[in-house]
Amino acid sequence: MPHSRQAEKPTEQLDGEQFMHKLAAFHEERGTTLETSPRVHSKPIDLQRLYKIVLEQGGYDEVTRSRGSWRQIGLEFNLGINTAGAYAFTLKTVYYKNLAAFEIKDRHNKTPPPKEILEDLTARGGDLLTRTLETFRQAPAEDAEASGEEEVTTPNGNKMDIDEPGSGTGRSTRGDSCAPSASQSQPLTMPAGLRQAPPQRVLFQPDVSSSRQTRTATSHGQSPQPTTAAPGNSYSAAASQHSMPHSISNYEPRPPMPLTLRGVVTPANNSTRFYQHVAQSQVGQKRKAKDMTKPGCGYDGPNIYVRTLQALRSGIREEQDYALHHLVKISHERGDKFRFEAFPMLAEALGEYIRGITSEYYDIKWKVDYTESDKSINALDGLNGTPGLVERLKSLVRIDVADELEPKQKSMHFEKVKEAGLTMRNLSLMEDNAKYLADMAEIRDTLTIVLSLPDDPRLTELRHYLLDVAEMVTRYWVMPENDPLYRILLDEINRSSDRGAILTSLRAICRISMNLKDNNNLSSVPITVVEKLASYLLLQDEELVGAALDFLYQYTAVPSNVAILLLHSNNPTYRLAPLMKELCRLLRHGEVEVQAKSLLQHAIPDIPAETIPDVPDDLLRQLLQMDEPERSNTWLKCVFEEHKDSEITQIALWQAYQSRFTPFSNTALANASGLLPAAEFIKNVSIIFENATAQVVNGTTSKFIIKGIRPRHTPIDTRRQAYLRCLWQPPSTTKPCDVFLPKPEDLYTHILTAHIGVTRTPEGGEGAGEWDQSDAHIFDMDIECHWSHCLRFTHGRPRLEKSKAQLARHIKVHLPSAGGGGGKPKPSSSSSSSNRTPANATYPFTPNTLGPHGAHEPRLLVGPDGKPRPRADIDDLGREPVFQAIAYHNTPVDEHGDPAGLSLTAVLVLRNLARNIPKAAELIRNGDVVDEGAVAKRKDSPAAAAGKEDWLEECFGGEVGRELVWSLGFNRVLAGYVADVVGLVRKGKGE
Repeated sequence: MPHSRQAEKPTEQLDGEQFMHKLAAFHEERGTTLETSPRVHSKPIDLQRLYKIVLEQGGYDEVTRSRGSWRQIGLEFNLGINTAGAYAFTLKTVYYKNLAAFEIKDRHNKTPPPKEILEDLTARGGDLLTRTLETFRQAPAEDAEASGEEEVTTPNGNKMDIDEPGSGTGRSTRGDSCAPSASQSQPLTMPAGLRQAPPQRVLFQPDVSSSRQTRTATSHGQSPQPTTAAPGNSYSAAASQHSMPHSISNYEPRPPMPLTLRGVVTPANNSTRFYQHVAQSQVGQKRKAKDMTKPGCGYDGPNIYVRTLQALRSGIREEQDYALHHLVKISHERGDKFRFEAFPMLAEALGEYIRGITSEYYDIKWKVDYTESDKSINALDGLNGTPGLVERLKSLVRIDVADELEPKQKSMHFEKVKEAGLTMRNLSLMEDNAKYLADMAEIRDTLTIVLSLPDDPRLTELRHYLLDVAEMVTRYWVMPENDPLYRILLDEINRSSDRGAILTSLRAICRISMNLKDNNNLSSVPITVVEKLASYLLLQDEELVGAALDFLYQYTAVPSNVAILLLHSNNPTYRLAPLMKELCRLLRHGEVEVQAKSLLQHAIPDIPAETIPDVPDDLLRQLLQMDEPERSNTWLKCVFEEHKDSEITQIALWQAYQSRFTPFSNTALANASGLLPAAEFIKNVSIIFENATAQVVNGTTSKFIIKGIRPRHTPIDTRRQAYLRCLWQPPSTTKPCDVFLPKPEDLYTHILTAHIGVTRTPEGGEGAGEWDQSDAHIFDMDIECHWSHCLRFTHGRPRLEKSKAQLARHIKVHLPSAGGGGGKPKPSSSSSSSNRTPANATYPFTPNTLGPHGAHEPRLLVGPDGKPRPRADIDDLGREPVFQAIAYHNTPVDEHGDPAGLSLTAVLVLRNLARNIPKAAELIRNGDVVDEGAVAKRKDSPAAAAGKEDWLEECFGGEVGRELVWSLGFNRVLAGYVADVVGLVRKGKGE
């Protein structure tokens, strides 16, 4: 059924999915296979985009006629400038197989040729719009060449098994290349015996489309068969005629090509022409000899890497300048792939060029000896390193330099040496190159020589480069105390004022043998270096302080080094105590305050709205002396509180008011005024409590309520002070005593008399009014404290000498102290783990904690929302849970939650000192440090033990000890490390 083109969108306006759906429907109707995801040169080809590009250039026929057009289209799909021509024919085939017939139908509104002369054939030639079965003839191979595309074929794929001389098929011969073109040939009569009765041939054309068959193509189950015929290829004639396409069955062999015969020019038939040819050939030979490629020319030569290596080793100044210029660029841009192993002698050449700067200061030219036999002053041991190199350098005499302008050549020499140092520095940042340099003894000597040169501003940049190299390679070196480079690095720290040089030197020393199994024991470090590093701890330079702490950590890990510190601590210019204080200060570096909540008071459930708390007797007496409506208003304020989610029925509130004051209406205690009417009383509730409203809840039975108030857990007096509640609850009862008293003394008396059974001496006798002490100290196993949540005398705790006197003293921990200013009770001065619920639990109190240096740091009381609870706000006290917020000062951690940063390194240094001070005290004999092996053979003397305690007390006592205790309690991150320090100190003191 034909499609209605009026209702369809133009193909150019369809999106990708709609276009592919329309194209697939066309191929299905035509009976051909659509390759939905073609690829050329491993790059996907968008069929819709290819279709639009070809149409913009006039269609398939126009693009084929224009030479090089398919090559340009290939560039649109990023096939590459160098490969677009090679894959242009493949791209053309993709369009030919999938879009050519669709273009004829969609764009030109014509019936496309049958698939036997379109899709089943190759993409050679054009004129698809006029192609029919009657007029079609397969285009010769020159069509592809004329369009600038080459058909990609397998080598030897067009060779025939049988070749006949003079035929247009088969292998090309020398005669073919010399044969004139068809346009220049003259028709000649073919000799009768040259070609007679040629065998019938069925030409085979190889499929040049994508070798990957689609699922649709393989689903037909067809076996590969030849489909088209092409000049120069043959196929067996035994194939079935019924399986051949129409073009093959009607194939006729190409008519014989006429031969062009030319007469040979000889001196006999045309001497003038012959000698002209000879003269021309001689001129051509001379010209060819003149333009012939000279030896060594016409070759690409070595690549840039080999070129620079050989130029650097040549010793020619211009070549070396060229090499260093490119090596700096290569090491910066390609340093991650440029390995010394791939370019032998490059590292040696760089080292030799860098060492050459020595000649600017001393009359010496270094040479590397690999025989260990040359003992001259300028010979370096290339196998094991040069011993005594520092002393050899000090013995050299510096060259006198005239005070004049520096020549350009010398200035360029310094610049090129810096480029060599920069190249080595850049390449050493890669681990493989660092290992390679570490195995070269002459590189070690090179670093020592250059870093030992006199201070010169022209060498500052070179020093930094070589110190960076040292930082990378010392990880693979074991450096004893007499190592020349180790001594040079220590001297750099001691004498230099350059922050970068000091920082890199510290890192280089701290990384010694880091990647080896051997431990790095820093020894023979001048005390001035340690003093200088200790002063660096005062700086606000985190990077430099971190490097100094790393050095001190490794230094204090050796007991003999700690013994040296103890010996010099009595020196007025250097003491160990300031170092200890700075280390303790760094324990709080980068701290962040973190609030941690702990439950202090459990939430108290709301009292049911129908349960109205009793009024204490003293408050009741005050209320009875008031007139209405002041009495009812005061009663409401003391017994009820606002709460937005609570409610109480109006009848319950009115009945509570009546039941409280009606019994006293006719007594002498009450005022003469009577009770308020119900309507006026309910109206006053909304006036006293701003957020309380009288409402009617509709239902089966209407209910009149007051929304926004609830009974208080603990009544308050007229001064808005909460009463003290008795929480004594014996096991035989289901609820506590719930007697409310205004003062702690009254509550204490109530507990002794009502619950413990202690009596007072009668009036009139000796000691009248005093507590009866007759049985106060008698042991009684049945004595228990039944205060809420108290575990003091419960089973499972240590046996106590239970008596009434002891129980009476214990009761005071539940009671607040009297006084406090302003009538507010203070928290109890006693503390106990069993003090779970004090008598004034409904009132917030602030316990104090001892902080560093004896300061008191308050702990906040917070509510469930984490906000501090105000002391004066007591309207909703006793309802919500109360939490104790402790402010911890945690130091930085890494991504795994482990301690990190300066605070960690500082506590590790302190741990080394706490561990090694007792060992160091044993090494000190007569004001000197003895060998550890000699000390191990002796027994610890009392004097040495006393010395340990003195040193530990001096280093870790006083302010340092208080800071450690504070960090132990308030720094959760370092608490474990600080505990180790404290434990080692106590162990050293014998505690």
